[in-house]
Amino acid sequence: MKRKTKLIHGGISNDPATGAVTFPIYQVSTYKQEGIGGHKGFEYSRTGNPTRHALEELIKDIEGGTAGFAFGSGMAAITAVMMLFNSGDHVVLTDDVYGGTFRVMTKVLNRLGIESTFVDTSDLETLKSVIRPNTKAIYIETPTNPLLKVTDIEVVAALGKENGLLTIVDNTFSTPYWQNPLELGADIVLHSATKYLGGHSDVVAGLVVVNSDKLAEDFHFVQNSTGGILGPQDSFYLIRGIRTLGVRMEEIERNTEAIVEFLQAHPKVDKVFYPGLETHPNHDIAKKQARGFGGMISFDVGSEENANKLLSKIKYFTLAESLGAIESLISVPAKMTHASIPAERRAELGITEGLVRISVGIEDVEDLIEDLEQALES
Repeated sequence: MKRKTKLIHGGISNDPATGAVTFPIYQVSTYKQEGIGGHKGFEYSRTGNPTRHALEELIKDIEGGTAGFAFGSGMAAITAVMMLFNSGDHVVLTDDVYGGTFRVMTKVLNRLGIESTFVDTSDLETLKSVIRPNTKAIYIETPTNPLLKVTDIEVVAALGKENGLLTIVDNTFSTPYWQNPLELGADIVLHSATKYLGGHSDVVAGLVVVNSDKLAEDFHFVQNSTGGILGPQDSFYLIRGIRTLGVRMEEIERNTEAIVEFLQAHPKVDKVFYPGLETHPNHDIAKKQARGFGGMISFDVGSEENANKLLSKIKYFTLAESLGAIESLISVPAKMTHASIPAERRAELGITEGLVRISVGIEDVEDLIEDLEQALES
Protein backbone atom coordinates (compact mmCIF):
# COMPACT_ATOMS: atom_id res chain seq x y z
CA MET A 1 0.00 0.00 0.00
CA LYS A 2 1.50 3.35 -1.03
CA ARG A 3 1.77 6.29 1.32
CA LYS A 4 -1.27 8.41 0.45
CA THR A 5 -3.43 5.29 0.24
CA LYS A 6 -2.25 4.17 3.68
CA LEU A 7 -3.19 7.54 5.18
CA ILE A 8 -6.79 6.89 4.12
CA HIS A 9 -7.08 3.11 4.35
CA GLY A 10 -4.63 2.34 7.18
CA GLY A 11 -5.72 1.48 10.68
CA ILE A 12 -9.48 0.98 11.07
CA SER A 13 -10.69 3.02 8.12
CA ASN A 14 -14.42 2.50 8.67
CA ASP A 15 -16.76 1.37 11.42
CA PRO A 16 -17.26 -2.42 11.35
CA ALA A 17 -20.37 -2.09 13.53
CA THR A 18 -22.29 0.17 11.13
CA GLY A 19 -20.30 0.37 7.91
CA ALA A 20 -19.79 4.12 8.35
CA VAL A 21 -16.95 5.15 6.01
CA THR A 22 -15.68 7.64 8.59
CA PHE A 23 -14.99 6.12 11.99
CA PRO A 24 -17.51 7.71 14.39
CA ILE A 25 -17.04 9.54 17.67
CA TYR A 26 -17.70 7.20 20.57
CA GLN A 27 -18.38 9.85 23.18
CA VAL A 28 -18.63 7.42 26.08
CA SER A 29 -16.81 6.85 29.34
CA THR A 30 -17.72 3.25 30.22
CA TYR A 31 -19.03 0.08 28.54
CA LYS A 32 -21.56 -2.60 29.43
CA GLN A 33 -20.14 -5.96 30.48
CA GLU A 34 -22.10 -9.21 30.12
CA GLY A 35 -20.25 -10.54 33.15
CA ILE A 36 -17.20 -9.57 35.17
CA GLY A 37 -14.45 -9.12 32.58
CA GLY A 38 -16.89 -10.05 29.81
CA HIS A 39 -16.58 -6.90 27.71
CA LYS A 40 -16.25 -6.41 23.94
CA GLY A 41 -12.72 -5.05 24.01
CA PHE A 42 -13.46 -1.85 25.91
CA GLU A 43 -14.28 -1.35 29.58
CA TYR A 44 -13.33 2.24 30.49
CA SER A 45 -12.29 5.05 28.15
CA ARG A 46 -9.09 5.98 29.94
CA THR A 47 -7.89 2.45 29.19
CA GLY A 48 -9.32 2.35 25.69
CA ASN A 49 -11.90 4.12 23.53
CA PRO A 50 -12.96 2.95 20.03
CA THR A 51 -12.33 6.31 18.34
CA ARG A 52 -8.95 6.75 20.01
CA HIS A 53 -8.12 3.13 19.17
CA ALA A 54 -8.86 3.80 15.48
CA LEU A 55 -6.45 6.74 15.57
CA GLU A 56 -3.80 4.72 17.40
CA GLU A 57 -4.06 1.93 14.83
CA LEU A 58 -3.73 4.49 12.02
CA ILE A 59 -0.56 6.13 13.36
CA LYS A 60 0.86 2.66 14.08
CA ASP A 61 0.36 1.68 10.44
CA ILE A 62 1.73 4.85 8.85
CA GLU A 63 4.83 4.87 11.10
CA GLY A 64 5.34 1.12 10.66
CA GLY A 65 5.36 0.24 14.36
CA THR A 66 3.94 -2.32 16.78
CA ALA A 67 1.51 -0.10 18.68
CA GLY A 68 0.33 3.51 18.71
CA PHE A 69 -0.79 5.72 21.60
CA ALA A 70 -2.68 9.03 21.63
CA PHE A 71 -2.32 11.79 24.23
CA GLY A 72 -3.92 15.12 25.06
CA SER A 73 -0.90 17.11 23.80
CA GLY A 74 2.59 16.68 22.40
CA MET A 75 4.05 17.47 25.81
CA ALA A 76 1.82 14.83 27.43
CA ALA A 77 3.22 12.33 24.94
CA ILE A 78 6.84 13.35 25.64
CA THR A 79 6.27 13.21 29.41
CA ALA A 80 4.70 9.75 29.12
CA VAL A 81 7.74 8.52 27.17
CA MET A 82 9.99 9.78 29.95
CA MET A 83 7.86 7.88 32.48
CA LEU A 84 9.43 4.70 31.08
CA PHE A 85 12.55 5.68 33.04
CA ASN A 86 13.39 5.62 36.74
CA SER A 87 14.91 8.05 39.20
CA GLY A 88 18.65 8.11 38.60
CA ASP A 89 18.36 7.32 34.89
CA HIS A 90 20.02 9.62 32.36
CA VAL A 91 18.77 10.71 28.93
CA VAL A 92 20.82 12.45 26.22
CA LEU A 93 18.85 14.94 24.12
CA THR A 94 19.46 17.08 21.06
CA ASP A 95 20.61 20.53 22.18
CA ASP A 96 18.28 22.44 19.84
CA VAL A 97 15.01 20.89 21.02
CA TYR A 98 11.60 22.49 21.34
CA GLY A 99 11.52 24.81 24.36
CA GLY A 100 8.77 22.79 26.05
CA THR A 101 10.92 19.65 25.89
CA PHE A 102 13.85 21.51 27.45
CA ARG A 103 11.55 22.92 30.14
CA VAL A 104 9.96 19.61 31.16
CA MET A 105 13.35 17.89 31.35
CA THR A 106 15.10 20.64 33.33
CA LYS A 107 12.26 22.00 35.48
CA VAL A 108 9.93 19.02 36.11
CA LEU A 109 11.43 15.61 35.39
CA ASN A 110 14.73 16.56 37.01
CA ARG A 111 12.79 16.87 40.28
CA LEU A 112 11.87 13.19 39.89
CA GLY A 113 15.54 12.28 39.48
CA ILE A 114 15.60 11.82 35.68
CA GLU A 115 18.86 13.40 34.53
CA SER A 116 19.40 14.98 31.12
CA THR A 117 22.28 16.23 28.98
CA PHE A 118 21.79 18.34 25.85
CA VAL A 119 24.32 18.01 23.02
CA ASP A 120 24.58 18.36 19.27
CA THR A 121 23.42 14.87 18.31
CA SER A 122 24.49 15.42 14.70
CA ASP A 123 28.09 15.17 16.01
CA LEU A 124 28.61 11.46 16.72
CA GLU A 125 31.82 11.86 18.71
CA THR A 126 30.24 14.46 20.99
CA LEU A 127 27.24 12.20 21.44
CA LYS A 128 29.44 9.23 22.37
CA SER A 129 31.33 11.34 24.90
CA VAL A 130 28.28 12.06 27.07
CA ILE A 131 26.97 8.50 27.38
CA ARG A 132 27.24 7.38 31.01
CA PRO A 133 26.72 4.05 32.80
CA ASN A 134 23.23 5.25 33.86
CA THR A 135 22.25 6.53 30.37
CA LYS A 136 19.07 4.82 29.17
CA ALA A 137 18.08 6.66 26.00
CA ILE A 138 19.04 9.08 23.25
CA TYR A 139 16.28 11.52 22.34
CA ILE A 140 16.67 13.28 19.02
CA GLU A 141 14.65 15.93 17.25
CA THR A 142 15.35 16.00 13.53
CA PRO A 143 15.01 18.44 11.90
CA THR A 144 15.25 20.55 15.05
CA ASN A 145 13.18 23.47 16.21
CA PRO A 146 14.04 26.21 15.26
CA LEU A 147 17.51 25.87 13.67
CA LEU A 148 16.60 22.84 11.54
CA LYS A 149 19.67 20.79 12.40
CA VAL A 150 19.59 17.23 11.08
CA THR A 151 20.74 14.13 12.95
CA ASP A 152 21.43 10.82 11.22
CA ILE A 153 18.75 8.58 12.74
CA GLU A 154 20.27 5.33 11.47
CA VAL A 155 23.70 6.13 12.91
CA VAL A 156 22.30 7.19 16.30
CA ALA A 157 20.03 4.13 16.47
CA ALA A 158 23.04 1.88 15.81
CA LEU A 159 24.98 3.65 18.57
CA GLY A 160 21.98 3.19 20.87
CA LYS A 161 21.83 -0.55 20.19
CA GLU A 162 25.59 -0.90 20.80
CA ASN A 163 25.11 0.66 24.23
CA GLY A 164 21.77 -0.88 25.15
CA LEU A 165 19.95 2.46 24.85
CA LEU A 166 16.53 3.34 23.50
CA THR A 167 16.48 5.72 20.53
CA ILE A 168 13.55 8.16 20.65
CA VAL A 169 12.79 10.46 17.71
CA ASP A 170 10.56 13.53 17.65
CA ASN A 171 9.27 13.34 14.07
CA THR A 172 6.95 16.37 14.26
CA PHE A 173 8.65 18.49 11.57
CA SER A 174 9.10 15.76 8.98
CA THR A 175 5.86 13.83 9.64
CA PRO A 176 5.49 10.13 8.75
CA TYR A 177 4.75 11.18 5.18
CA TRP A 178 8.37 12.25 4.65
CA GLN A 179 10.31 10.31 7.31
CA ASN A 180 9.85 7.03 9.22
CA PRO A 181 12.36 6.74 12.09
CA LEU A 182 11.34 3.21 13.12
CA GLU A 183 12.36 1.94 9.69
CA LEU A 184 15.77 3.51 10.35
CA GLY A 185 16.25 1.66 13.64
CA ALA A 186 14.62 3.96 16.21
CA ASP A 187 12.65 2.38 19.06
CA ILE A 188 10.09 5.11 19.72
CA VAL A 189 8.76 7.87 17.48
CA LEU A 190 6.57 10.71 18.72
CA HIS A 191 4.67 13.67 17.30
CA SER A 192 3.09 16.85 18.43
CA ALA A 193 0.03 15.91 16.38
CA THR A 194 -1.28 19.44 16.93
CA LYS A 195 0.98 20.39 14.05
CA TYR A 196 1.08 18.75 10.59
CA LEU A 197 -0.91 15.64 11.46
CA GLY A 198 -3.95 17.68 12.55
CA GLY A 199 -3.05 20.37 10.07
CA HIS A 200 -5.96 22.76 10.65
CA SER A 201 -5.20 24.51 13.97
CA ASP A 202 -8.24 22.91 15.57
CA VAL A 203 -6.88 20.13 17.77
CA VAL A 204 -4.15 19.71 20.40
CA ALA A 205 -2.76 16.17 20.58
CA GLY A 206 0.34 13.98 20.88
CA LEU A 207 1.05 10.58 19.31
CA VAL A 208 3.63 7.90 20.11
CA VAL A 209 4.52 4.70 18.22
CA VAL A 210 6.78 1.95 19.57
CA ASN A 211 8.58 -0.86 17.77
CA SER A 212 8.21 -3.88 20.08
CA ASP A 213 5.62 -5.83 22.06
CA LYS A 214 7.58 -5.21 25.27
CA LEU A 215 7.62 -1.45 24.75
CA ALA A 216 3.94 -1.57 23.78
CA GLU A 217 3.08 -3.34 27.04
CA ASP A 218 5.21 -1.01 29.16
CA PHE A 219 3.94 2.11 27.45
CA HIS A 220 0.26 1.14 27.66
CA PHE A 221 0.78 0.68 31.38
CA VAL A 222 2.16 4.25 31.59
CA GLN A 223 -0.65 5.66 29.44
CA ASN A 224 -3.37 3.95 31.47
CA SER A 225 -1.72 4.79 34.80
CA THR A 226 -1.01 8.47 34.16
CA GLY A 227 -4.15 9.07 32.12
CA GLY A 228 -3.17 11.91 29.79
CA ILE A 229 -5.21 10.38 26.97
CA LEU A 230 -6.77 12.07 23.93
CA GLY A 231 -10.55 12.39 23.93
CA PRO A 232 -12.75 10.84 21.23
CA GLN A 233 -13.74 14.07 19.49
CA ASP A 234 -10.13 15.22 19.12
CA SER A 235 -9.22 11.69 17.96
CA PHE A 236 -11.88 12.01 15.25
CA TYR A 237 -10.51 15.39 14.11
CA LEU A 238 -6.99 13.97 14.02
CA ILE A 239 -8.00 10.99 11.86
CA ARG A 240 -9.63 13.46 9.48
CA GLY A 241 -6.48 15.58 9.38
CA ILE A 242 -4.17 12.62 8.77
CA ARG A 243 -6.20 11.54 5.74
CA THR A 244 -5.14 14.69 3.85
CA LEU A 245 -1.55 14.77 5.16
CA GLY A 246 0.00 13.64 1.88
CA VAL A 247 -1.58 16.24 -0.38
CA ARG A 248 -0.92 18.97 2.17
CA MET A 249 2.74 18.08 2.63
CA GLU A 250 3.36 17.96 -1.12
CA GLU A 251 1.80 21.40 -1.63
CA ILE A 252 3.63 22.82 1.39
CA GLU A 253 6.93 21.47 0.05
CA ARG A 254 6.42 23.20 -3.33
CA ASN A 255 5.60 26.50 -1.63
CA THR A 256 8.56 26.19 0.73
CA GLU A 257 11.10 25.64 -2.06
CA ALA A 258 9.99 28.87 -3.76
CA ILE A 259 10.07 30.88 -0.52
CA VAL A 260 13.55 29.59 0.38
CA GLU A 261 14.82 30.67 -3.02
CA PHE A 262 13.32 34.13 -2.50
CA LEU A 263 14.76 34.54 1.02
CA GLN A 264 18.22 33.45 -0.03
CA ALA A 265 18.35 36.18 -2.66
CA HIS A 266 17.00 38.97 -0.42
CA PRO A 267 19.64 41.47 0.82
CA LYS A 268 17.92 42.01 4.18
CA VAL A 269 18.07 38.32 5.14
CA ASP A 270 21.36 37.39 6.80
CA LYS A 271 20.99 33.61 6.83
CA VAL A 272 18.44 30.97 5.84
CA PHE A 273 18.09 27.68 7.72
CA TYR A 274 16.49 24.89 5.67
CA PRO A 275 17.65 21.26 5.25
CA GLY A 276 16.67 21.27 1.58
CA LEU A 277 19.51 23.69 0.79
CA GLU A 278 22.64 22.05 -0.58
CA THR A 279 24.61 24.43 1.65
CA HIS A 280 22.94 23.01 4.79
CA PRO A 281 25.67 21.15 6.74
CA ASN A 282 23.58 17.97 6.91
CA HIS A 283 21.75 18.21 3.59
CA ASP A 284 23.01 14.81 2.43
CA ILE A 285 21.76 13.12 5.60
CA ALA A 286 18.37 14.80 5.28
CA LYS A 287 18.17 13.66 1.67
CA LYS A 288 19.14 10.09 2.64
CA GLN A 289 16.68 9.57 5.48
CA ALA A 290 13.68 11.65 4.39
CA ARG A 291 11.61 11.85 1.21
CA GLY A 292 11.02 15.58 1.61
CA PHE A 293 12.51 18.52 3.51
CA GLY A 294 9.34 19.90 5.09
CA GLY A 295 7.68 23.27 5.41
CA MET A 296 9.68 24.94 8.19
CA ILE A 297 12.11 27.76 7.44
CA SER A 298 14.09 29.92 9.84
CA PHE A 299 15.91 33.05 8.74
CA ASP A 300 17.82 35.81 10.50
CA VAL A 301 17.04 39.48 9.85
CA GLY A 302 19.87 40.75 12.03
CA SER A 303 18.18 42.18 15.10
CA GLU A 304 15.12 42.18 17.34
CA GLU A 305 14.18 45.59 15.91
CA ASN A 306 14.17 44.26 12.36
CA ALA A 307 12.16 41.20 13.39
CA ASN A 308 9.55 43.43 15.06
CA LYS A 309 9.30 45.63 11.96
CA LEU A 310 8.78 42.57 9.81
CA LEU A 311 6.03 41.27 12.08
CA SER A 312 4.27 44.63 12.10
CA LYS A 313 3.95 44.65 8.30
CA ILE A 314 3.14 41.01 7.53
CA LYS A 315 -0.38 40.32 6.21
CA TYR A 316 -0.81 36.70 5.12
CA PHE A 317 1.50 35.09 7.68
CA THR A 318 -0.27 34.84 11.03
CA LEU A 319 1.79 35.71 14.11
CA ALA A 320 1.09 32.72 16.33
CA GLU A 321 2.58 29.85 18.29
CA SER A 322 2.48 26.42 16.68
CA LEU A 323 3.16 25.28 13.12
CA GLY A 324 2.14 22.79 10.46
CA ALA A 325 -1.25 24.23 9.57
CA ILE A 326 -2.86 24.98 6.21
CA GLU A 327 -2.37 28.69 6.96
CA SER A 328 1.15 30.10 7.04
CA LEU A 329 2.38 31.06 10.50
CA ILE A 330 5.27 33.23 11.66
CA SER A 331 7.02 33.56 15.02
CA VAL A 332 10.18 34.77 16.73
CA PRO A 333 11.47 31.74 18.68
CA ALA A 334 13.51 33.76 21.20
CA LYS A 335 10.35 35.53 22.36
CA MET A 336 7.80 32.78 21.80
CA THR A 337 8.39 29.03 21.42
CA HIS A 338 11.86 29.12 23.05
CA ALA A 339 11.33 31.89 25.60
CA SER A 340 11.51 29.26 28.38
CA ILE A 341 15.16 28.60 27.48
CA PRO A 342 17.52 30.97 29.33
CA ALA A 343 18.91 33.80 27.20
CA GLU A 344 22.53 32.68 27.60
CA ARG A 345 21.57 29.17 26.47
CA ARG A 346 19.75 30.56 23.43
CA ALA A 347 22.84 32.57 22.55
CA GLU A 348 25.00 29.43 22.74
CA LEU A 349 22.65 27.62 20.37
CA GLY A 350 22.40 30.49 17.90
CA ILE A 351 18.75 31.33 18.56
CA THR A 352 19.18 35.06 18.09
CA GLU A 353 16.75 37.90 18.74
CA GLY A 354 16.51 38.43 14.99
CA LEU A 355 15.71 34.81 14.14
CA VAL A 356 12.31 34.44 12.49
CA ARG A 357 10.61 31.06 11.97
CA ILE A 358 7.90 30.48 9.40
CA SER A 359 5.62 27.53 8.90
CA VAL A 360 4.61 27.53 5.25
CA GLY A 361 0.96 26.82 4.44
CA ILE A 362 -0.95 25.98 1.29
CA GLU A 363 -1.86 29.49 0.15
CA ASP A 364 -0.83 30.64 -3.33
CA VAL A 365 2.93 30.98 -3.04
CA GLU A 366 2.99 34.20 -5.07
CA ASP A 367 0.92 35.88 -2.34
CA LEU A 368 3.22 34.58 0.38
CA ILE A 369 6.37 35.82 -1.37
CA GLU A 370 4.79 39.19 -2.10
CA ASP A 371 3.85 39.47 1.59
CA LEU A 372 7.38 38.68 2.76
CA GLU A 373 8.86 41.06 0.21
CA GLN A 374 6.79 44.07 1.26
CA ALA A 375 7.40 43.33 4.96
CA LEU A 376 11.17 42.99 4.47
CA GLU A 377 11.29 46.22 2.50
CA SER A 378 9.71 48.02 5.45
